Amino acid sequence: MNIILFRSPEVQLPLPRRDPRAQHILTVLRRRPGDTFDAGVVNGPRGKGTLVAVEEGRLLITFSWGESPPPLSPLTLLIGLPRPQTARDILREATSLGVAAMHFIRTEKGEASYARSALWTSGAWEECVINGAAQAFCTRLPEVTHGRTLAETLTALPGASARLALDNYESPAALSRTPAVAGQPVVLALGAERGWSAGERTQLRESGFAFVHLGERVLRTETACIAAVALLKAQRGWL
Repeated sequence: MNIILFRSPEVQLPLPRRDPRAQHILTVLRRRPGDTFDAGVVNGPRGKGTLVAVEEGRLLITFSWGESPPPLSPLTLLIGLPRPQTARDILREATSLGVAAMHFIRTEKGEASYARSALWTSGAWEECVINGAAQAFCTRLPEVTHGRTLAETLTALPGASARLALDNYESPAALSRTPAVAGQPVVLALGAERGWSAGERTQLRESGFAFVHLGERVLRTETACIAAVALLKAQRGWL
């Protein structure tokens, strides 16, 4: 991790030595009392932590804070619930790339059991997001939801946004050739591993989505997602 993140209440408390962050400070960063390391408050400022003391079972740390990082890119992802390992990869890497929101939705062709995996029921998904932010030296976390249907999610989307849906079968244009309006938020929809159903394509079109593709090659969901996010950020100068 390139920055160690803490939630607001944690900065007032000792860090348990069994905490992975404590192990990182001691064994990876090799900090000793008096040394500093990069730290941040989740959705807050970045700054420096100073390791004051290493006691039995806990680390004593003080903090000094600077400014908060810039806002996240105004990019929302709608993703048909993939298998848990794929979801972990997307959560981590899309967070590193700075997307503002990710909504993992139930789709007609998706595997229903994915919504009941331990990734979602145990809250483990949040660790993936925090790891992605720490990799990017950022404190800001995207909004994440899971388990809603496409129809439920569409009703909650921001209004004045460009709406694009990746589809290998019914997309007339390449994503790289879509016009970009400066400052306009983007919603990008990716189907489940088996793609969109005919009914879902109709729902997307009725909600103002244009269908686009990434070329002739069929990509893994996580690869398509990260490639599309990188392309959209480059097009719109969100780098």
